[in-house]
Amino acid sequence: MKNLISCEQLSKQDLKELFDLADVVRANPKKYSNALDGKVVTTLFFEPSTRTRLSFETAIERLGGKLISTENARENSSSTKGEILEDTISVVSGYSDAIVMRHSFNDAAERAARVSNIPIINAGSGKGEHPTQSLLDAYTIRNKKGRLDNLKIAILGDLVNGRTIHSLIKLFGLYENIEFYALSKENLALPEKYIKIIEDTGNKYYRCYSFDDIPKDVDIMYHTRIQAERSDEDLGKEQFIINKEVLDKFSDNTLVMHPLPRVDEISTDIDNDKRAIYFEQAHNGMWVRMALLLEVLE
Repeated sequence: MKNLISCEQLSKQDLKELFDLADVVRANPKKYSNALDGKVVTTLFFEPSTRTRLSFETAIERLGGKLISTENARENSSSTKGEILEDTISVVSGYSDAIVMRHSFNDAAERAARVSNIPIINAGSGKGEHPTQSLLDAYTIRNKKGRLDNLKIAILGDLVNGRTIHSLIKLFGLYENIEFYALSKENLALPEKYIKIIEDTGNKYYRCYSFDDIPKDVDIMYHTRIQAERSDEDLGKEQFIINKEVLDKFSDNTLVMHPLPRVDEISTDIDNDKRAIYFEQAHNGMWVRMALLLEVLE
């Protein structure tokens, strides 16, 4: 794997190998503590990040690699002087062995890959995709459910601008008998092109209008915050909030996930519920990204 730009690049075998490697690294991290000795990785973030950036940087350090980083490249790099993305990538690719990049442009990762002579890992591109988030999401589901086929997944919140949702839909197109239940405000409903992806891969899509429309035995409820920074209009407040009263209507086996950060779409009153796994999900990001760096750089 040279670059990771989109979930469309991945196969079921790719995912199995990556997740198995993540399990191995997790079981014996010391064995891999010098795996990236002599390698330098750049984290180039043009948008704010907590979990993605820090988990990647921790992964690099834990694997014995070296890190060069800019946290706010939009303001702390030559892009403020008018430098185009391609020129930035052409220069930085001469300093390191891989670039982990987040950008506000939907096509940023593709543009970077076209001019880079080292691997590009997409850490989020505009409203487009966030493939490494979907990797850790699927890894978490596999660990908790023991499977990635035959799942009922409710997707909630901002389905228009939520790139984690878009990547998740593409990733689960590899698996069979997936049912997606989409619950959102009308102005944040899932775009038609992603409904088409679901249906073209043989899976099922159901538009929901309340929590009552979601099956009580749904396997996953995957919520997302309203992405106000990706729209010029006022998107309003979240209408569908998961709290204790709502969650108690669902099965003991229903898991609540969220890519974080949350705003008010998941109440803190369920944080100690065993079904709320969003912090475990975030922690899994480090192991999956360690495995991904090993795949890309070794």
